[in-house]
Amino acid sequence: MQIRRDDLTGPEIQALLEEHLRNMHELSPPESVHALDLEKLRRPDITFWTAWSDEGELLACGALRELSPRHGEIKSMRTPQAARRRGAGRAMLEHILAEARKRNYERLSLETGAEPGFVPARRLYASAGFVECPPFGDYREDPHSFFMTRLL
Repeated sequence: MQIRRDDLTGPEIQALLEEHLRNMHELSPPESVHALDLEKLRRPDITFWTAWSDEGELLACGALRELSPRHGEIKSMRTPQAARRRGAGRAMLEHILAEARKRNYERLSLETGAEPGFVPARRLYASAGFVECPPFGDYREDPHSFFMTRLL
């Protein structure tokens, strides 16, 4: 598996992000969907990566947003349905954690859904040391959101 910085122009990543947004809107009400579209993912405070198999199959994506010089946020973690249970999500999470440490962040946080469909994501994050926390950054209390953080 190769993880590389991505410019968000390839058709595979555009399709995966469309799937991601569509799925988020299926699972949560519109006001509780915090997933970013292509344009918002291109902001200068966000770094975006994709994971690829040796055969050229897109396995996962993920982003790191700088909230402050000491605090980062995980955004847009997604594995295509067909590539799940192969370790790509965990590999992307470990890559983002390593990058956050390189940047000398003290904390890494994330927002995910509170609905049952988000249980696998919450388990993955918990297995990497993330714990529930109150809303951070611009987020507000929301019964459809679940906030997690981890000290680095």
